Amino acid sequence: SDPPSPRSPSNGSSRTLSAREMYLFDTGGQYLDGTTDITRTVHWGEPTPLQKEAYTRVLMGNIDLSRLVFPSNTAGGTVESFARRALWDVGLNYGHGTGHGIGNFLSVHEWPVGFQSNNVPLEAGMFTSIEPGYYQDGEFGIRIEDVALVVEAQTEKPFLTFEVVSLVPYDRNLIDLSLLSPEQIRYLNSYYERIRTHVGLELRRQRLEEAYVWLQESTEP
Repeated sequence: SDPPSPRSPSNGSSRTLSAREMYLFDTGGQYLDGTTDITRTVHWGEPTPLQKEAYTRVLMGNIDLSRLVFPSNTAGGTVESFARRALWDVGLNYGHGTGHGIGNFLSVHEWPVGFQSNNVPLEAGMFTSIEPGYYQDGEFGIRIEDVALVVEAQTEKPFLTFEVVSLVPYDRNLIDLSLLSPEQIRYLNSYYERIRTHVGLELRRQRLEEAYVWLQESTEP
């Protein structure tokens, strides 16, 4: 018989999971009304100071790009460094793209939208991922990926911004609040309020009380 593929679990390659390490969940599904591609990183124990700072700086980059207001017809490659700046400040970086177009019941990585230098300029109505990360070889990996819709900003002249449409809390256990600016905290609180409104109501409707309680705890201001 053929040997197992390197991507398949086996008794030889599997290892026991513990609450003492980081977990990166890259999740998604394809539905008749859209495609999701959402990554969250969590730690259920005591993260190290480096893990906590790296996670917080990845989150800061995610927030900074998500709340950016920029001129119409700006290429994604022009603004993607906003997702890296908080990491660059302390000499950290990540080696993958900052985001890709997301198809509507099509490909999860949908060309030609995104943040690479050869992607088309951003226009209202486009869906893209925003996904900064940080990886420490052999130790842990962090990525925070959201799906964002390009929308018109509330400015006098026609500028653009992003509306994050993936409503999933970030891991409070990994956030160092002392690194966040007041604007970043305001953004987080407003995002959490949207999650409570939309997802909380749906969990109540489905009578998923345990999930509802978890959601309330995870989205406290």
